[in-house]
Amino acid sequence: MQNILRSVINIPASGYVGVFPLHKSMMSQFVAPVEASIRQKLTSQLQTTHLEIINESYMHNVPKNSETHFKVVVVSNKFADLPLIKRHRLVNDILKQELNSGVHALSIIAKTPDQWNSSEQTEPSPNCRGGFGK
Repeated sequence: MQNILRSVINIPASGYVGVFPLHKSMMSQFVAPVEASIRQKLTSQLQTTHLEIINESYMHNVPKNSETHFKVVVVSNKFADLPLIKRHRLVNDILKQELNSGVHALSIIAKTPDQWNSSEQTEPSPNCRGGFGK
């Protein structure tokens, strides 16, 4: 199993909010401040109905517990009537501070609730090729 720090928030119509860490061994000791900031900003500004934040830093040549490479799966009604490029720009604008202060890469999947199928699997990102396509 990959050593991945990933958590999911589902906010169904019932209003129940659940946080489900998927890698138990890392959750007790490590506090991820960048991930927490990303979660807080996207949740509050986009009123997300589904949010996955996947720290993919372990796939790159960075120190242990780095928070430099993320994939986010964001589902929000705020994306209705927005083309994909504007959805990505909106997420990038919300996370401008993180992108300017250490987050090197951000992969974004941005969908409306109607487009989101909760049984969808988020595809893993490809392995790092060293930054120069080697």
